Amino acid sequence: MIDDYDIFELGHVSLQSGEILRSARLAYKTYGTLSPAGDNVVVLPTFYTGTHMRNEGFFGPGRAIDPARHFIVSVNLFGNGLSSSPSNTPAPQDGPRFPVVTFWDNVACQHRLLTERLGVKKIALVAGWSMAGCQCYQWAAQFPDMVDAILPFCASAKTSPHNFLFLEGVKAALCADQSWNGGDYAKPPVAGLKAFARVYAGWAYSQTFYRDGLYRELGFDTIEELLRDWEADHVDNWDANDLLAKLATWQRGDVSANSLYNGDLAHALGAVRARCIIMPCTQDLYFPPQDNALEADLIAGARFQPYDSPWGHCAASPGNDAGFTSTLEASFAELLQKV
Repeated sequence: MIDDYDIFELGHVSLQSGEILRSARLAYKTYGTLSPAGDNVVVLPTFYTGTHMRNEGFFGPGRAIDPARHFIVSVNLFGNGLSSSPSNTPAPQDGPRFPVVTFWDNVACQHRLLTERLGVKKIALVAGWSMAGCQCYQWAAQFPDMVDAILPFCASAKTSPHNFLFLEGVKAALCADQSWNGGDYAKPPVAGLKAFARVYAGWAYSQTFYRDGLYRELGFDTIEELLRDWEADHVDNWDANDLLAKLATWQRGDVSANSLYNGDLAHALGAVRARCIIMPCTQDLYFPPQDNALEADLIAGARFQPYDSPWGHCAASPGNDAGFTSTLEASFAELLQKV
């Protein structure tokens, strides 16, 4: 059930921007039990259009991440409609007035949840897809003494210029809706949400995916059917201001953009002490492996493990690519072999 989660009340939170997020709330769900030694914690942040429910596709009984052995903490990203977001925050920070929240801000608040509410002192693994993977890097750089291992897949430590530009495109498609009204819309900007979805779908999979008609494996006879399904998902499930709040977080992704590292990416990634497997998809149009290879070179002992899949960025979505899933499972197991 989507409403089966807990809330951690953070109070007023000082953000990197200098603004204050009032009465901030983190939505989260835990699975399993913290071990007496406190050494079995797995943190799974959420991705762009994900919630803790979607993260349940990455673990389960008998799998590498297993609630019978691990204490799994699945934390919802600010802006996803469950944690503090434009859609659920009262005035004067409602809608387009919601402040910009960075990955640094998210992880700082997640750290408070783990230490103040859950009594966690050490994290065995932080893992995640896309924006969740960006938070893996952030955890390892922001709290290097706390994190034993990370496995970011289809993600990056710093949002590339091309990735930033793609996001400008989907944002422009959404905001071109005549009912957008600067984010103070009287009713959802349906045309904008549909345009956003259509542009997004073109980047979520690879050129090979469309050329080879792999959309048929998802039950669609035509590309148009796929696009209409993406439209329906965005119109039915996502608030436009929430989408743009998370987009702003994504665009500002940079583990070095803070007072610890002062914009020095090599310094930030060089400070990572966690064992690290970086798993990009070679046909991912958001997070190409070339970017990850540069990052892996800056992390001591990191293993760069690209996987080739025509599913592109969506190779990581549970159920899409069995080979990607099995490789990911083996990597989880390797990093958790002592837990």
